[in-house]
Amino acid sequence: MKKNRKDNREFKQLKEQLIGTRQVVKHTKIGNLWTHESAVRKKLKQLSQMDGRSIKGFDNLVMDYRELLDEISQRLLADYNEKNQTQFDFEEIIQEYEAEYLSSGILTALVSSHIPSLMAEAFQTHFPHNPKDEYPEARALKRKIYLHLGQTNTGKTYQAIQRLKQSTNGIYLAPLRILALEIFERLNEEGVACNLLTGEEEVIVEGAHHQSSTVEKLNLDRTYDVAVIDEIQMLGDSQRGAAWTRALLGLRCPEIHLCGALNSKDVLIEMIEDCGDEFEVIEYVRQVPLQLVKEPFKLSEAQVGDAFILFSKRKVLELAKFYRENGIKASVIYGDLPPEVRKMQYHDFIDQENIILVSTDAIGMGVNLPIRRIIFMSLQKFDGEEERWLTSQEVKQIAGRAGRKGLYEVGYVCSYGRGYSFLKEKIEMEDDPIQEAVMGPSEAILEIEGLPLKEKLALWSTTAIDVEWYRKMDIRDYILILDKIRRYHLSEEDQWRLMKLPMDVHNEEVLSTLFIFIDSYFVRGETELPKPCHGEESLRTLETYYQKVNLYYSFCKNFDIPFDLDWVYDERLRVSERINELLVNGKY
Repeated sequence: MKKNRKDNREFKQLKEQLIGTRQVVKHTKIGNLWTHESAVRKKLKQLSQMDGRSIKGFDNLVMDYRELLDEISQRLLADYNEKNQTQFDFEEIIQEYEAEYLSSGILTALVSSHIPSLMAEAFQTHFPHNPKDEYPEARALKRKIYLHLGQTNTGKTYQAIQRLKQSTNGIYLAPLRILALEIFERLNEEGVACNLLTGEEEVIVEGAHHQSSTVEKLNLDRTYDVAVIDEIQMLGDSQRGAAWTRALLGLRCPEIHLCGALNSKDVLIEMIEDCGDEFEVIEYVRQVPLQLVKEPFKLSEAQVGDAFILFSKRKVLELAKFYRENGIKASVIYGDLPPEVRKMQYHDFIDQENIILVSTDAIGMGVNLPIRRIIFMSLQKFDGEEERWLTSQEVKQIAGRAGRKGLYEVGYVCSYGRGYSFLKEKIEMEDDPIQEAVMGPSEAILEIEGLPLKEKLALWSTTAIDVEWYRKMDIRDYILILDKIRRYHLSEEDQWRLMKLPMDVHNEEVLSTLFIFIDSYFVRGETELPKPCHGEESLRTLETYYQKVNLYYSFCKNFDIPFDLDWVYDERLRVSERINELLVNGKY
């Protein structure tokens, strides 16, 4: 009965979304169609998982979404044919490869249907059917893995870090630069010399044998005594999860500590046992209880230690402005904020310069803060493809930030509007277990000849994995970048490096800066890159400019180009202070 209600609710949402999606697709340029193609395939998959027998109009809706997918795909194929001077036929492709078409898209089906047997053999040679076999050095080690699992704010990472501090050579792998920075500072303050390595900065401390790093920067050629991988449940994330999977499978380390949510337990044990490693599970419970408040929150009831959660930057800034105009100062956190600004905003909240915090779900994965009460101002979020309800894990991750031992001995959770029943259900329900770890392509793909890198990636995404607890990552951003830089006719090694640069590939201003750098270095052969610049100092332009400065840094580091490091650090600080000033003064 409960599943039927859920199916009917989701069916209604999908039906309402169809008209809008059609209109958007109709007016979308070819370069942006990939996003809609993937979203429509996702909706078809969602429909396929419903019991449609009792839902009126179910078959018609499936047919409508399939027709929309075909329309998008035919436009994409026509564009491919024009660019590559080919004449591939849409009907021929889907007739033979419909399963691949529905699961991975027209480009993947196209490449899969025209690859000679020699190419298939090359992929089998370079990419074993079981991902663990890509890391023979790690498989040769005797490893023991400790699983520190539990809710947010239960001391998991703290306990793992204590063991890291006792080692002579260790590494901490963070999901965010600001967390890598926090552990870097903490270890050095506590007398453990530690280096910092992220995509945006590198700090070498004399005599250091420890490293705090973002997970993507892990060097698998090094050996460590102890490793800590934080937020391990991220291995199920379609975009970034491959970095966590790579770290777990490939670390050359006899003692590994994994910290994360309990719903990752089953898939982690499957992976660990398959690797032949020993393991121990340590489950954590909250020492500060959570109390769900039944009464809806009123805007006039803001108190010291409140954290308001919304799911867009615009709404965060609007609410912070509302409270500021009513005499209540608020710290502000959202995804686009530079880490330095987040740190300033955190400190103002901790010191009660700002008595409340207004944040997106970026707060769910970050520094522990003295939060008395979490207030959900919304229960839905846009996940990049569609507006949807929060999952139980998302609710728990955010709600778990409430309470602080020694300060707030109870953490309160409430909602604005009629959200009590929803929050109660999500907090009390058992999370859906993570079924699969996401894996990405390795540089071994560069050794395969006979196809352009873009087509090889598409083929890689369809090659079978013989192990049920893995799935391939979403490679749309890689494909987007490779399409954008195609006109430069770069080597595959250079394409790979550019594809891997940490940047927002959907920000046109950032992409324009990338092209300026490519023109400078690869086309004109200049020995130094031009420094990025910006015009007006609005919040949006400063945030984008900060990303450009980061791109300048990472481009130079990846291609060994001399650059002005002092300028990078000074400019980051200047921009961060200016952004913080705008936030403090409410000039959004």
